[in-house]
Amino acid sequence: MSQPWDYIAKLVCIGDSGTGKSSLTIRLCEGRFSSSHDVTIGVEFGSRIVPVGPPASLDLGLGELSGDGSISRGEVTQDESATSGLPSPPRKAQEAPPQKRMKLSLWDTAGQETYKSITRSYFRGASGALLVFDISRRSTFVSCTQWLQDLRQIAEEGIVVILVGNKTDLAGREAGSNQRHVTVQEAEEWCRMNNVVRYVETSAKSGDGVEQAFLEVAERIYRNIDAGRYDLNDRRSGVKGFGASGGAHKGMPRTVTLGMDDAMKGGWTGYCC
Repeated sequence: MSQPWDYIAKLVCIGDSGTGKSSLTIRLCEGRFSSSHDVTIGVEFGSRIVPVGPPASLDLGLGELSGDGSISRGEVTQDESATSGLPSPPRKAQEAPPQKRMKLSLWDTAGQETYKSITRSYFRGASGALLVFDISRRSTFVSCTQWLQDLRQIAEEGIVVILVGNKTDLAGREAGSNQRHVTVQEAEEWCRMNNVVRYVETSAKSGDGVEQAFLEVAERIYRNIDAGRYDLNDRRSGVKGFGASGGAHKGMPRTVTLGMDDAMKGGWTGYCC
């Protein structure tokens, strides 16, 4: 039986209460939207396997992996037959690389101050984060600065962070009136000032932009893996390869289910995955 995934990465969804973090996770993992989702108490969990690296990554528009503009070995810049006078030998078609897959271990954290001590413990060992605000509530955007500070104090250095402006359906014609209180330009400028790699807008209700947001985080994590920036045997990195220490047993992945009681115990630190 082939392996179900090549890597597993721990992601956290953070931000104020009511911004739609749970709805985004449910939309990605279950493909549905519920308008009556209960307020998250502590932390909820979901997972999804997504493609990373080429050929799937070519549709994301994030640029080539190398980025140095060099010509790959064996590539020519002009027609050999024109310079040598001889017919060009037949070229073997290059096979597409096998598609890599990453299992996203998604931890949806409560935004209420009451659960701050619990939810912050889940920042440890996360390799990626979606920092979510509600475009119709400016206060949730203002809070992003404090959320980012808390995340970077606790999480490992180099965590991939994407800012997500949710509830774009409230800014469309269908909403009856434009309820947008944060512009795209403001959010993008905030990202530049706070060294956040990307701003993405989503609607958990319609599904617009949801997969794009999670796929971008996954792809950037994969590129860090490809660049050798993670120790896949170190649980603190937030990333594991299939068969890495602690991640598989006799060729099969190991799944651990954790409840709120586990989070409250001092012996567990919320590492991946």
